[in-house]
Amino acid sequence: MQKKIAVVILNWNGAEMMRRFLPSVVGNSEEAEIVVADNGSDDESVSMLHQEFPGVRVIELGHNYGFAEGYNKALAQLEYPYSVLLNSDVEVTPHWLSPMFQYMEEHEDVVACQPKIKSERQRSMFEYAGACGGYMDALGYPFCRGRILNTVEEDKGQYDTVAPVLWATGAALMIRTEVFRQVGGLDGRFFAHMEEIDLCWRLRGRGMKIVCIPQSVVYHVGGATLDKSNPRKTFLNFRNNLLMIYKNTPSDRLDKVLKWRWILDHIAMLQMLLTGKRRDAQAVCKARREFQRMKPDFFASRQENMQAIVCQQMPEMISGSILWQYYVKRRHRYSQIKKE
Repeated sequence: MQKKIAVVILNWNGAEMMRRFLPSVVGNSEEAEIVVADNGSDDESVSMLHQEFPGVRVIELGHNYGFAEGYNKALAQLEYPYSVLLNSDVEVTPHWLSPMFQYMEEHEDVVACQPKIKSERQRSMFEYAGACGGYMDALGYPFCRGRILNTVEEDKGQYDTVAPVLWATGAALMIRTEVFRQVGGLDGRFFAHMEEIDLCWRLRGRGMKIVCIPQSVVYHVGGATLDKSNPRKTFLNFRNNLLMIYKNTPSDRLDKVLKWRWILDHIAMLQMLLTGKRRDAQAVCKARREFQRMKPDFFASRQENMQAIVCQQMPEMISGSILWQYYVKRRHRYSQIKKE
């Protein structure tokens, strides 16, 4: 029977990571073709894949295009109705694809979804980067069902319902391949970090639906490519967050949001300096400069998004500030934010 799903793993110098996690993907994804897109690795990744995983299709991109453009180039070579973007440091569980596939087949208005993402290191806990689906506050700060800022919840089944979300994590993102291409895929200019949130924001702005399917479960190491405290990661997160805000925020709110972000980013820099994270503070300063330099290049993308918007008020975007909720009102769980 013709397979309808491609599980696509982007790799760069991750031979050992794939040796560790690829067996679970191969063993538990019988309804999909497994594809590894290699971003110009100079370790033994490609030869190892051919020798140890002969059933896995390998696409050699020949260059490190980054997370975003690497996936764009890989999916351009695939002809499956559904594509799953899966990080190389993810362990999947038996039948993990079935709940997502069945839901997408039964709900044509849903264009993307994610499974429940749990921590591979602390297996009772949600995983920081995806948890049980992504949301956003009015100032562009993302958070998750199961993770608010630095507070990660233990999974006790409290979020086991299928739920609409604003964004699905790129660690394990199932999307209709045709829709991915129609909206331009991931923004390659981001290189890495926030690109999946930008993609999902564009989808939601166009009136398309995204959900989390917690009946599907995977375990994610997280931070395997760049450590959480890495200044390079800090730079990419702050720069790309600002670019994403500029691309997608409606005109009547954009100036206000960017003014608040100028204040809050400088407060973040001060806090980093006071806690000895000088290189991270420098990374935030550099990110803001780079955002200003790159902003004119994103004007056309912003115009395209504004013209395509049919859904300006999204229920998955809270009206206030998640920072205010977290630090002032001391609400550290998604259930408390939802109640508010």
